[in-house]
Amino acid sequence: MKSCNPPYLVVLARLAAVVGLLCSANAVHAVDYVSVGESSAILYDAPSLKAKKKFVVNRYMPFEQVVTLDNWVKVRDSKGELSWMEKRVLSSKRYVFALPPLLDVRAEPDPGAARLFQVRQQVALERLESTGTGWVKVRHQDAEVGYVRSTEIWGD
Repeated sequence: MKSCNPPYLVVLARLAAVVGLLCSANAVHAVDYVSVGESSAILYDAPSLKAKKKFVVNRYMPFEQVVTLDNWVKVRDSKGELSWMEKRVLSSKRYVFALPPLLDVRAEPDPGAARLFQVRQQVALERLESTGTGWVKVRHQDAEVGYVRSTEIWGD
């Protein structure tokens, strides 16, 4: 027996399949961040202790985790540079760095809220949670807690 499906149903079914694939691809592309958990860490140009040493970075420096290979992690910094780090020096505890020269930390997730304090560029703040509204709840090393805009930090 011949199928009686109208052509528009076939097109709709194909469209639904494509949308489903696109949605699942976006879910897989979630960005993972890690921070340096040791007092300092060395960035290498390859996943080996014999590789060329590029830089030494301080504790709390956030990186985007790109690839994990045995005891090594390929990371991307705030400037987009790729490097390798030993997995043992990284922590899943999240920190973010201020991007502007002076970053306002607010009492509430609102640009009109009272400014609690300011931090200078590249100062680490512990990332506590995202509000889902473009603001991130953070804690300063002095234990002060407030909110910053997600567009003004690296590591979220």
